Amino acid sequence: MRILLITIGCISVALGILGAFLPLLPTTPFLLLASACFARSSTRLHNRLRNDPTFGKFLSDYEDGRGIPLRGKILAIGMMWPSMLYSMYRVRFLALQILLALIAIGVTIYLLRLPTTPSNK
Repeated sequence: MRILLITIGCISVALGILGAFLPLLPTTPFLLLASACFARSSTRLHNRLRNDPTFGKFLSDYEDGRGIPLRGKILAIGMMWPSMLYSMYRVRFLALQILLALIAIGVTIYLLRLPTTPSNK
């Protein structure tokens, strides 16, 4: 199980890094998945990810219950809704359209309920 979690974590880190450069590939969910996998399988990899100069502060703040920056919330919601609406438009099954809408509403509520970390700038 440990090897599987480390493998999933490494793949998630790679996808998260790609997501930083590719517009439709999300970064944060992959890094959160990687962090969760590493937390259960490798203290060394988990600490390395939490101490990363680029992503470490955001992961640490989220994992420690301090939330995410307002800019991150706005960006996440602002990118999610257009892509979900487009997906709902492209899918022709009403049940799937409703499911996509419920997922988007759920994620929006979750993000809005998270604490907002103070801006460093």
